[in-house]
Amino acid sequence: MTFSGAMQLLASTLIFLAAATGAKSWALAPSLPKILVTLGLYTLGNLIMLRLVREFGMSVAFSLSAVIQLIAVNLVALLYFGESLSTPQTIGIALAVASVAVISFGPYLGGR
Repeated sequence: MTFSGAMQLLASTLIFLAAATGAKSWALAPSLPKILVTLGLYTLGNLIMLRLVREFGMSVAFSLSAVIQLIAVNLVALLYFGESLSTPQTIGIALAVASVAVISFGPYLGGR
């Protein structure tokens, strides 16, 4: 992974995290400005993802983005918004993180 690619992945993650936070804020108190900002952030994040797909390939770019966002969004939901997860939900998230890690890094660990 190049430094540029890592920075783009970080930027898209932060933008998608802001967009998810905006979506939760809109859900709690809907307004036109909130939805417009949220849509703008999702659009910007997806434009960055297009660059990442070109650099890493579709499977790696979206897998990395998905697992990083999964962890980040859940941390915000739990720590900032005070949401909670049941034991099965927690296990499901852990399995999702593990599965994306295997999908993303399996070929590299297997000697391919």
